Amino acid sequence: MSEFDKHVRNPSKNEKPFNEIESSEIDSTLSLSDSLLLKILEKLPESQSNDVSLVCKRWLNLQGRRLRSLKVLDFDFVLSERLTTRFPKLTHVDLVNACMNPPVNSGILFCHKSICMHLSSESSNWEFLEENLLHSDEIDRGLSVLSRGNCDLLKLVVINATELGLLSLAEDCSDLQELELHKCNDNLLHGIAACKNLRGLRLVGSVDGLYSSSVSDIGLTFLAQGCRSLVKLELSGCEGSFDGIKAIGQCCEVLDELTIVDHRMDDGWIAALSYFESLKILRISSCRKIDASPGPEKLLRSCPAMESLQLKRCCLNEKEGMRALFKVCDGATEVSIQDCWGLSDDSFSLAKAFRRVRFLSLEGCSVLTSGGLESVILHWEELESMRVVSCKSIKDSEISPALSSLFSLLKELTWRPDTRSHLSSSLEGAGIGKRGSKFFKKSVLH
Repeated sequence: MSEFDKHVRNPSKNEKPFNEIESSEIDSTLSLSDSLLLKILEKLPESQSNDVSLVCKRWLNLQGRRLRSLKVLDFDFVLSERLTTRFPKLTHVDLVNACMNPPVNSGILFCHKSICMHLSSESSNWEFLEENLLHSDEIDRGLSVLSRGNCDLLKLVVINATELGLLSLAEDCSDLQELELHKCNDNLLHGIAACKNLRGLRLVGSVDGLYSSSVSDIGLTFLAQGCRSLVKLELSGCEGSFDGIKAIGQCCEVLDELTIVDHRMDDGWIAALSYFESLKILRISSCRKIDASPGPEKLLRSCPAMESLQLKRCCLNEKEGMRALFKVCDGATEVSIQDCWGLSDDSFSLAKAFRRVRFLSLEGCSVLTSGGLESVILHWEELESMRVVSCKSIKDSEISPALSSLFSLLKELTWRPDTRSHLSSSLEGAGIGKRGSKFFKKSVLH
């Protein structure tokens, strides 16, 4: 036996065995409580979070307790209960990508907004998403496991769930505040009333080329009657009509933010917006039509609390639909139109209906001209700020003296209608965009 072995096996009275030195004196963090060590780990930059979890099992577990938000990629991780065991403090969980069963060893990655999945090179149609979705029963089982995990879940994103899965989730996750349901349908919304504390809800019905599902007036009525405390609502790829939207407006009395994306609703739905007493922000995005036949003028009443109207990537060539929309939102103080086609001078002239616009943003509106812009904004007496970007038919050389005078009174002006515009580079020197300037230099225009 070597001297070293003798020393380790028979240490002197004042010396500790080697294994005790290794476990207690070398790892000084063992003397720290979990709560104190967590506070220390929270001070580390986010980039080191993965490194921290590799130090030892204790640090791995503590790091898991720090995590609050997670996008899950493997549904077996949920079914095996490892998700809630490994990350017991989760509040935000996204299961969409985990709810798919993609081909093995595929080198093709498909991404659409929040959805990413691998494709087989043999895919010959656009139904691959529905073909590779996990069965609803399995997803419901995963929701049941997740709800029993004792995590304080506040937000969940899921696809292809059913009413039973939603009910099991609501039973144990009573604090759930935000819910995002992809491939949503009327039957699923029948159980939405169980989620009594919902404040934010996003429903995705159909997505062209990916999956098809139907949310009609029936589902919208279930939603209205069951989620009366909603503050934010997004309807994407949903059907419905005046009746369904009216039900939401009448029942969800504190709803202040509504987003409509790629709607498939029947004509006349815009008039139902008049029933939203607290609505402040209305977003309409990626819609191929607004409302071709909005109905009688007497039904178009103003939303009393409206503050902001935002239009993005929409077709705006239906004059009656635009007239109805601007009438209902005539109290808005902010108007934003981005990358919309069909916004001609005639269509934009309907914006004279707005009574108190303070901020206007136009971006990517290639048909609107300087004259069309001028004919409207000269009627807005409260306009304070304006942003015009990438609107190629608006020319510096066509700015009239009346428009230049208005520019000099604005508090803020961003002016980049096209790449050849010389005005934006000269604004600071001319004092434009600062209320109180007395003149507009002609040299800026040429």
